[in-house]
Amino acid sequence: MVQELQNFIGGQWTDTSYDKRYELIDPSTGEVFATAPVSGETEVDAAAQSAAAAFEKWRDTTPSERSLALIRIADAIEARADEFVKAEAQNTGKPIGLTKSEEIPPMVDQIRFFAGAARMLEGRSAGEYMSGFTSFIRREPIGVCAAVTPWNYPMMMAVWKWAPALAAGNTMVLKPSDTTPASTLLMAELMGEFLPPGVFNVICGDAATGRALSVSMPIAFDNPLVR
Repeated sequence: MVQELQNFIGGQWTDTSYDKRYELIDPSTGEVFATAPVSGETEVDAAAQSAAAAFEKWRDTTPSERSLALIRIADAIEARADEFVKAEAQNTGKPIGLTKSEEIPPMVDQIRFFAGAARMLEGRSAGEYMSGFTSFIRREPIGVCAAVTPWNYPMMMAVWKWAPALAAGNTMVLKPSDTTPASTLLMAELMGEFLPPGVFNVICGDAATGRALSVSMPIAFDNPLVR
């Protein structure tokens, strides 16, 4: 049975204006196992607006709250490792055993690392380095982060993008490679159980989608929260 994958925007699966889909091939069999949407500016719009709205509250969460959310995500991925391995192996053609041993442990460890890093920020102490002025470092989230990941190691590449961004209080719109979006979408669905809607959004598409995300999004919205 061929699956019909959807974008994950605002904490739910969405169908918006796209009228074109593309096929996903299992490299180990050469067979089509799913189709995914070719997202356009409407989808980029919806995802960015969702992430910008979620940022208003996510940026004010405490480091401990963000850390706990990431720890719960890591635990859930570890508990559902077989499901992620199956999706990744089907989408990339990698052997199941290799995927399970090579990707799941470091991926889960990376999420836990950034969960800890959220609570261990360092900086110079405040002080009077100029007469009449007190200097100090304040770290603040910057807003909505746009990310595009490649076809190789799609799960791990996604983690390297979203884990530090979300740990720091940012929200994200991520576009996985058009050939390997399946495991990233599965990850988004799982993350939706532990994050407020809109904190993490995934849109599928081709090179034009990525271009719209990386170039058009900040311009189109004129939004200082979009980075």
